[in-house]
Parts: sequence; C-alpha cells; structure tokens
Amino acid sequence: MANTSTTTLTMTRRFDVSADKVFDAWLNPDKMRKWLFTMEPTNKVATNKPHVGGRWEIVDHREGKDYRAIGEYVEIDPPSKLIFTFKMPQFNDLEDRIVVEIKPLDKGSEMTFTQVIVVPHEAGWTEGDVEKALVDYNSQTEQGWGYMFEGLKQLVETGKINYPV
Repeated sequence: MANTSTTTLTMTRRFDVSADKVFDAWLNPDKMRKWLFTMEPTNKVATNKPHVGGRWEIVDHREGKDYRAIGEYVEIDPPSKLIFTFKMPQFNDLEDRIVVEIKPLDKGSEMTFTQVIVVPHEAGWTEGDVEKALVDYNSQTEQGWGYMFEGLKQLVETGKINYPV
C-alpha cells in the first residue's frame, strides 16, 4: 500500500525499579510472553534475538485466532535505548518504528515510548477521512499500549501480572 500517512504516539511511564529491570522486560522472552502484545495464558510464541538485525516474534491466541507481531532490532543500547520495527503481517505489510528510552531517576526509572504509526488509506478517502483515521489509529494504539504498560509495571515491580478474568 503506497498511499499512507503517519501519526506519532508518545507515552511516558514511571517505574519503582531500576532502568535495567525495565529494559530486561523488553528483551527477555520469558518476560515478553507475559505482557508484550500478549498475556501469558494466551501466548503461543515468544522468541527473541536481541541484537541489531535480530528479530523478535510474539503470537497470541485470542477468540479462536492467532495474532502475530514481528519486528527487527535497529538499535540496542542497554539499559537506556531500544529501537525496533513492528508489524502484524496478518493485517498488512506496513511497518511501524518504535523507540523506547529509559532513564534512571533518584528513585526508580522513567520510560518514554514513541511509535511512528503507519496508517493505510482506503480508496476514495477524503482529507477528512485521513485525519479521522490518524486520530483513531493513535487513540486505539495508545489504549492498547496503556494496557500493556500496566502489565509491564506489575511485572517489573511485583514479579507477576494480575490478568483480567
């Protein structure tokens, strides 16, 4: 799909643990399967090759369907910066770019997450349709990451996640 636009989502979260612990939760497959695009009870695959050019994959099984998220690492600078690509090939071939920056605080750490979201246009869209799609994609993506970041916080601060029933 050549006709696309982008929107940028930026979110910041604080954690009551070191930057190292938060960074590790992004790269350790045993931790990834608990919070990243999945929940441990529904996770089917969590693989990771955490080096520049290495690939990661998460497959989550929900409501009778598999949802696959994949990407490649562009930059890894422990424990402060991680840049990787993200796509869900079952929906389209578009690839987003994600930057995770983690800085130590006097107590704990702060993570700034930025995702450049590629939004496909449908045939016949007006400028208003494009603007609405950009707002919708940004809002829906923010909601999804919000849930995931709550799980990440629980995981790094308590060692477990209280999944919804």
